[in-house]
Amino acid sequence: MPAARRSVPAAHVKALRGFNRFYTSRIGVLDPYLGSDFSLTEVRVLYELAHRDQPTASELARDMRLDAGYLSRILRRFESRHWLQRVPSPADARQSLLKLTQAGHDVFAPLQQKSRDEAAELLAPLGTRERERLMAAIGEVRRVLDRDAAAAQPRTVLLRDPQPGDFGWVVQKHGELYATEWNYTVEFEALVASIVAKFIEDFDARWERAWIAEVDGERAGSVFLVRQSATVAKLRLLILTPQARGLGLGGRLTDECIAFARARGYRKLVLWTQSHLLAARHIYESRGFQLVKAEANDAFGQHLTSETWELKL
Repeated sequence: MPAARRSVPAAHVKALRGFNRFYTSRIGVLDPYLGSDFSLTEVRVLYELAHRDQPTASELARDMRLDAGYLSRILRRFESRHWLQRVPSPADARQSLLKLTQAGHDVFAPLQQKSRDEAAELLAPLGTRERERLMAAIGEVRRVLDRDAAAAQPRTVLLRDPQPGDFGWVVQKHGELYATEWNYTVEFEALVASIVAKFIEDFDARWERAWIAEVDGERAGSVFLVRQSATVAKLRLLILTPQARGLGLGGRLTDECIAFARARGYRKLVLWTQSHLLAARHIYESRGFQLVKAEANDAFGQHLTSETWELKL
């Protein structure tokens, strides 16, 4: 039985359609492609033929999600103009391998260069920071919509020491995420800012440390370990962006804190959290932390149950 289709808000559908109209108009998709007599689909087929090692027509139709009959008509046109050569497949006599001729490459090369030039022209007015934001947004759209490719492509994960700019990011990300996901007020961001400022001002590398998590070169999470007494350390500011969840990063960051605390001879690791943060609570409980205190706490515009957890080292 097919899975039930999720209900999609009409506003989301409208926004996506609006973006599609904006972008296709901006890049001129509805006009003859790049001023040529080719359609966008024909240029895409030329691109695949130029960059693949003798694909079959069925492979192109599958990967490009094209109707087989429509693709066949495009290929016949290319063949009639001597841009395409068919070679019998040694693995399957029923299939032909497709290969651009030199004439086909000669036709495609100026189209590819013009496409590069127009993309560069579109990006040229943007500053460095705007381009970086755009590239990050493009990457995120591809990861969200192309789930098969995202699952097949390994993610690059790195835990590192903080660098200039990271502390401000920690404050900003806490403020943004807790407001978006839990409706926390700006007072929470102020609390995080005070914790970060105190960490920087009183930092003692012998007893304290912070980690920044990166995924595919982008900041994705953090955790801090601070000295509370000669025998007690405190885990603070564990956070992950939504895009980094499900990779086991929260557990890895917590494990780094535990390992560092043990190596420095602390006898206990403590933390403070809220009862509704179920994913974080699961991480702590799975590593042996014990809930030792819970109390009602009206803060950050919410009715909360604050919790204290401890781990004996």
